Amino acid sequence: MSLRDIATYIRLLFRKDRESYFVLYRIMGFFPCNIRYYEQALLHKSLSVRNTDGHLLNNERLEFLGDAILDAVVGDIVYQHFQGKREGFLTNQRSKIVQRETLNRIAVEMGLNKLIKSSSTAHSHNSYVCGNAFEAFVGAIYLDRGYKYCMRFMKKRVMGRLIDIDKLASQEQNFKSKLIEWGQKRHLQINFELVDERLSKQEACSPIFESQVLVEGIVCGRGVGYSKKESQQLASKHAMKFLKTEKEVLESVYAAKEQRERQNEIVLEESVEASELEYVTDCPESCVTEEQTQLEKDGTKTV
Repeated sequence: MSLRDIATYIRLLFRKDRESYFVLYRIMGFFPCNIRYYEQALLHKSLSVRNTDGHLLNNERLEFLGDAILDAVVGDIVYQHFQGKREGFLTNQRSKIVQRETLNRIAVEMGLNKLIKSSSTAHSHNSYVCGNAFEAFVGAIYLDRGYKYCMRFMKKRVMGRLIDIDKLASQEQNFKSKLIEWGQKRHLQINFELVDERLSKQEACSPIFESQVLVEGIVCGRGVGYSKKESQQLASKHAMKFLKTEKEVLESVYAAKEQRERQNEIVLEESVEASELEYVTDCPESCVTEEQTQLEKDGTKTV
């Protein structure tokens, strides 16, 4: 604890709200200057709290800010850690860290989930409440203490304790990219379709997306999530498992591929024949070969 933190600790001993400061210190490793930012970061929109001016007060704006700051901080950390790695690799590693599943886990392991204020239905139904609150929390740190403290928080409290960046780099978590790569190697057509888009019954403000993945026109996986990207990732994950375990479906996929390729060959042949016929039809009567001309001169009948 620095001298500044020690002085702050002594002052807080005489405050009624000292416990809130001590809880945040255990999470961040430093005391907040303006605790209001952190209180708002942990306030979910489902409670419909309003400030003195009558405006809704929740963590959505801080979540927006924290998302941008988190991208910058994690990008900085990844860039420094993986020396010599190319842009595509660095982008992939940053995505693994800032994805909602990872942020949800971090928030729970830190204990942020116990501090979030929300309706019981929203907290139990929306799997992203904790991850969104973590982003808002980073936004609060940025407004309260600046970029330097955001970096300090991520390095010492997150990357150093809750995330093994090297282990994470070896894990494949982009199921959509993996499925597409698998299909390209086998020359299979893979398409994603949005099946349904609706609002959650438990939380009217949260949209729900349902997507399906088709391999050679055959539905192989479905996924439901709070974004199109999440639903497609879950559909891809399901499809990869489905195709691996259901051999009959995989055989149907290859059969559909062969049928598509045969149909393409027929269409191509018909197109070539049509082009040749069009050429013959459009050719003027004077278009005869030199051989035919010579044969006519020799009095030989052409066939």
